[in-house]
Amino acid sequence: MAQIGVFYGPEKGSVEKVAQKIAEIFGADRVELIPVKGCEASELARFDKLIFGVSTIGKTNWDTEHTANDWDVFATKLKDVNWKGKTTAIFGLGDQLTYPHHFGDAIGWVYERLEAQKANVVGFCSTEGYTFEESEGLRDGQFMGLPIDEDSQPDQTDVRISNWVNRLINEFGF
Repeated sequence: MAQIGVFYGPEKGSVEKVAQKIAEIFGADRVELIPVKGCEASELARFDKLIFGVSTIGKTNWDTEHTANDWDVFATKLKDVNWKGKTTAIFGLGDQLTYPHHFGDAIGWVYERLEAQKANVVGFCSTEGYTFEESEGLRDGQFMGLPIDEDSQPDQTDVRISNWVNRLINEFGF
């Protein structure tokens, strides 16, 4: 059985691509990739180590009449999980140049929901190397997870993922 559940959404885009890269570095035998679309709380309960991947900008940011997206639905299930003994981390996609006032906001959105459940969140990252104005993904001067900018800094993605996963190996206790 895989030791780490990587829950991500949306599918078929940069979030899924980053989730696959994370799984590759950890090792396919350690990771199970699970789209949040249609995911139940019982899937979360199977893992003691969980990584959540989300995109900051998407249809819900532009469509005021949207129906609940995959993450809106999935987030309601977090309350149905026993978080004792679980360690979590978050990665988020964003575009710091086009959306400098919202870069990595979804990291903060996921963090707030995990914090409300008293989940142990690790994997905070420095703001060094990023250029943005504001982010709801910050706490005490650090991102509450790994921000990835596939639009403005795709050349940094692999190194950032590798460094983050190597830190998570330690923070997850492997």
